[in-house]
Amino acid sequence: MNEAVIEPIQRLHRDIRNASVSLSANEARFLVDQYYTMQEDRKRAYNQERALDDVGEPAAVIGWLAEQAETLEKQIARALDAYSASKPVGAWARSVDGIGPIIAAGLLAHIDITKAPTAGHIWAFAGLDPTRTWEAGCRRPWNAKLKTLCWKIGESFVKVSNKDSAFYGRIYRERKELETVRNGANEFAAQAEAKLKKFKIGKDTDAYKHYSEGRLPPAHIHARAKRYAVKLFLAHYQEIAYTAHFGVAPPAPYPIAILGHAHKIDPPRPELLESTIKNE
Repeated sequence: MNEAVIEPIQRLHRDIRNASVSLSANEARFLVDQYYTMQEDRKRAYNQERALDDVGEPAAVIGWLAEQAETLEKQIARALDAYSASKPVGAWARSVDGIGPIIAAGLLAHIDITKAPTAGHIWAFAGLDPTRTWEAGCRRPWNAKLKTLCWKIGESFVKVSNKDSAFYGRIYRERKELETVRNGANEFAAQAEAKLKKFKIGKDTDAYKHYSEGRLPPAHIHARAKRYAVKLFLAHYQEIAYTAHFGVAPPAPYPIAILGHAHKIDPPRPELLESTIKNE
């Protein structure tokens, strides 16, 4: 590619990065949604291309479409990278093992800290408050896209859980070990019984065997440990975001005790938090 073409492209990339810093929350939400949509479309297109290649059918057009989707996906990723890196709370989130530019941008776009004076407000908005149920005929009491984002966060923490430096990955691993021990001692027998009463679970399934014996299945324990780590992360996110926005730390103690602790667990990278507090 000659220099006459390269220079305008480089300038375009710079313009996109500069414009991305001032994205509105609505624009960021749209781009995050489009990123994940294009990611899935690109995966499907490449899978279809491979399937056609395997049977000797032409797949050039599908391959071309997949390449175009991947190009747009990368452009959106660049924009969200610039957006999330430009915000104090985005920079903190990105410092966490398992949280990348896209997830950080999604959190920034979906969570309005002026409406979340406590971590509990974020948990409820993300569908992580077990007391909130979605009744038939009623409006969903949580944000579905934020809930999906939190599921992705939990999966990311699992993936990095073997890294010593992964703060929330270690939290997930330690919580799972604790829950497994408690489960083996039948401490969740009441929950197991309630699960059998509320849901129709096939009697020939492994899950039914565990529930009927007063224990939670391994998959249930896994989900509980993931949820615990995600809720702790969101509690820390609320602390960082509140401090960045208002210039002071949030009122203490915030409801970290709901996670089973009598004491407050401080967020990792406290120097990023301290740098956001105004000198008064």
